[in-house]
Amino acid sequence: MTTKLAEHLTIGQVAQRSGVPHTALRFYEDRGLITSERSSGNQRRYPRSVLRRIAFIRAAQRVGLSLDEIGSALDTLPHDHAPTKADWARLSRDWRDELDARIDALQRLRDQLTGCVGCGCLSLKTCGLHNVDDRFSQFGPGAPLLKPASEGGIE
Repeated sequence: MTTKLAEHLTIGQVAQRSGVPHTALRFYEDRGLITSERSSGNQRRYPRSVLRRIAFIRAAQRVGLSLDEIGSALDTLPHDHAPTKADWARLSRDWRDELDARIDALQRLRDQLTGCVGCGCLSLKTCGLHNVDDRFSQFGPGAPLLKPASEGGIE
């Protein structure tokens, strides 16, 4: 005997199956990342496909995508059924350049951090991490745009 799976899940069932707290599910719904219907008793009922959308949200968050970026991607996916393998492949292609750029930035940060930790300077004048491309560093500490020229400010 086979058991027919319910087409809609309660918020408790979704939370249990996805590992995402009720509060996060409500937040995702408020942000338009997932949707639910209301029962006659005004309780949320989620389509089964919401589980895949939630898995996608969590995976995208782990790689550092913002909720706005995630929302834009989810807007391109079907709301009435689970996304297909082709849908996921298209999204991963779209994000590849973004993720490669983030990986590159993190690698450069890691390489600079190793040197910085080695010297321990954290100097506002010379630290390449703390003061990246500071065009006003040549004028010394403080707010050179607000200081009078007689006190080392910029005219």
